[in-house]
Amino acid sequence: MHAIRMKTSGCRGIVLWALILTSAWSCATAPPEPPRTVETVDLRRYAGEWFELARLPLWFQRHCVDSKARYSLLPDGRLGIHNECVTRDGTVESADGAATVVDGSRGAKLRVWFDNWFARLIGPSRDGNYWILFIDPDYRTAIVGTPDRRHLWILARDPKLDEAQYARLVERAREFGYPVADLIRAKRSL
Repeated sequence: MHAIRMKTSGCRGIVLWALILTSAWSCATAPPEPPRTVETVDLRRYAGEWFELARLPLWFQRHCVDSKARYSLLPDGRLGIHNECVTRDGTVESADGAATVVDGSRGAKLRVWFDNWFARLIGPSRDGNYWILFIDPDYRTAIVGTPDRRHLWILARDPKLDEAQYARLVERAREFGYPVADLIRAKRSL
């Protein structure tokens, strides 16, 4: 009888240690805090054309070498989106979508969706999938990312940016916790 108690006690000990290790592992692998966004975005000023300088792409951008987006304010308060991408073989692909502001984000977090089968299948998250992390006071450059840090876009109003300014934007994206070593730069011919 005494040996059985020791075995049970030993099993409880193993189970207890397994629970402790599992708890420690889950705490150690907890996702990092999401990046901070800008405090507020004036969507009227944000509207217009933006050129992508670099990206951590979404799957549908895998063939793009040069991309730009045009944002416009819609009568219902949403932001209309028209994206264009020049592919490796020189063809132009486009996608149209819309965005709504996440409540309480003051324009810094948007729920973006495009009119395609994939977007209809997945849909945007409740917290938004387009976070404006940085925008300069003149609304000439911006850094936009997803809260999980898997996707990132460095944007500018002009198709080219001097290297020092580009490097500062990349450094800022690094500070936000994005894997900037994986950035894909646009290959734009002017």
